[in-house]
Amino acid sequence: MSERPYRVIQWATGSVGKAALRHFINSPAYELVGVLVYDSEKIGKDAGDIVGSAPSGVVATNDVEAIIAMEADCVFYTPIWPDTDIVCRLLRSGKNVVTTAGVYYPTDITAADAERIEQACLDGGVSYHAGGIHPGFAGDLLPLITSRLVSRVDQVQVSEVVNFSDYPSKYIQLMGFGLAPELFHSQPSLLGSSLPYFAQSMTMVAQGLGESIDDMTSEVEVAVATTDIAYAGTPDSDVPDLRGVIPAGTVAAQHHTWTAWCNGNPLVQFHALYTMGDDVIEPRWEWGTNKYRVVIKGDPSTEITLQGEPDESGDIAHPGYAWTAMSAVNVIPAVCDAPPGLKTHLDLGVLHLPGLTRHGAPIS
Repeated sequence: MSERPYRVIQWATGSVGKAALRHFINSPAYELVGVLVYDSEKIGKDAGDIVGSAPSGVVATNDVEAIIAMEADCVFYTPIWPDTDIVCRLLRSGKNVVTTAGVYYPTDITAADAERIEQACLDGGVSYHAGGIHPGFAGDLLPLITSRLVSRVDQVQVSEVVNFSDYPSKYIQLMGFGLAPELFHSQPSLLGSSLPYFAQSMTMVAQGLGESIDDMTSEVEVAVATTDIAYAGTPDSDVPDLRGVIPAGTVAAQHHTWTAWCNGNPLVQFHALYTMGDDVIEPRWEWGTNKYRVVIKGDPSTEITLQGEPDESGDIAHPGYAWTAMSAVNVIPAVCDAPPGLKTHLDLGVLHLPGLTRHGAPIS
């Protein structure tokens, strides 16, 4: 482990980027040296002002060339849509890259980009890792860790439940909510196009269990709104005052299932369960609050559920963006200290986690 703080650059300051930026400003394990922003209104602002913290002395810029030329140990790269060309330039400039978007694990779909990233790592003498909450933790690392508890694995099931009735989001429209069912099924949607991402996690799990995947299949079913449903975007969104209505009779819940088949058996199965609320949809699906649920079918069958803890008033926390950011942020020291190359969870093993225990900090 480095005896000095790791010098980091935050690339993009959306919801995930802001969660990371707050940590970099406040953690003794890191020294923030640069911030890249896309929003013109953030250019020239102190990083602390962007996240509501004390001034950091680091001013945000949209100058890509200046960021690439900057001295740093790692770039935490969090745009919505990754650019492999940019990632490779950052790596060749001698900076490690940890990201919540991009290649998580080499598969047939991601092999070409993975090879480019691996070569850029070797050229720059640095490493690369992609993480997050799902993909990047709940659907790959957590199932593999849970599988250590059992004698036999027959099937791995991972369910992600997102209930927008108490979890505002800026992605509601992108996901196809509010469309007539026939229109929803006739065009791409955000989740429906996500198989290449989740396939990486399923491949990691299968290979971690010593198996190879023969085929992957997907299916989706929807439920419709029984009444008009008003919604508001997350307060942390870069889209101001994002509000709308899901009309009665349009898509208000969707259940995607992706299955990885090994030797004719459904070894790994992912469920994405997104809803505008259990009591306003037909058919009525009782999914409950936001959570990740990992079930290992086997001997003994075992379940782990990951969800936010209620606060003092009984409200359930929704740490999705924080989980996404910190799952990857906490890998930065291991990536910086690793030999050059693309590093997956299988390469990194159990991690040291510096800077998380801050003596004297209040417990909340």
